[in-house]
Amino acid sequence: MAEMERIRIEDVTYRYPDGTAALKDISISVRAGEFVGLLGANGSGKTTLLQVADGILKCASGRVMLDGQDISALSPKEIYRRMGLVFQNPDNQLFASTVAEDVAFGPINMGCDDRDVKERVARALASVEMEELGGKAIGNLSFGQKKRACIAGLLAMGHEILLLDEPTSGLDPMGEYRMMGLLRKLNREQGVTILMATHSVDMVPLFLSRLFILSRGEVRRGGSPEEVFTAPEEMADVKLRLPQIAELIHELRHTDKVDFRRTPLTVGEARRMILEKLEESGGQGK
Repeated sequence: MAEMERIRIEDVTYRYPDGTAALKDISISVRAGEFVGLLGANGSGKTTLLQVADGILKCASGRVMLDGQDISALSPKEIYRRMGLVFQNPDNQLFASTVAEDVAFGPINMGCDDRDVKERVARALASVEMEELGGKAIGNLSFGQKKRACIAGLLAMGHEILLLDEPTSGLDPMGEYRMMGLLRKLNREQGVTILMATHSVDMVPLFLSRLFILSRGEVRRGGSPEEVFTAPEEMADVKLRLPQIAELIHELRHTDKVDFRRTPLTVGEARRMILEKLEESGGQGK
């Protein structure tokens, strides 16, 4: 099951109404249970690619496959029973008076009976750690809570695949970390497959298993964070930077000639490598 391909985007090109190519021959795949990122600066094509993957936008050429089926041959109901998109701005997605009413909307329209709807809503709210907030008015939620409510609405419909457009956008640093921790929990404990658009390079190495860098509507690089994050110059070319800890170690290697064998992407990795260097040079190391 872990190797089963859930989403395949094959040679997809999308053009705006004026003819400008927003996506150019993009090909990526997402396997069951993966947590994959689309990393890129504003205007790189991340949001457009998610909307094409969800069937909201129709590509000019290429195709999108969902569990081996071309989504152009599937009805919206068939797509949305398995996969759903969470917009960057939750206010564009929430419309009911209370959290529970909003989360219940999908299951009700799927034809679930009252008991099933209540069970689905309860499970979904528990999954996003909002089980005590079902009766709260949507307008009284924080921005982060609104984003969680949107995710709950998709989970209540039984979605196994989440497409997320900048889920940490607009959140403070602690809110970012909590959101990413929640998504990792959904991914690891409930097996939810996630394809997420982001420009938060510092969060990527902590949570994502694989990522693709987009620039000007093209995939410039793909692989694990270690494979993708290379030199600052190469990242600057796509209007991104290395994670801050990687920038520090890169500077130590190239300016101060400290012989680090590789570039760490997390504080924990960097700490271990620095301690090793201290021990090699006769320092205390502890």
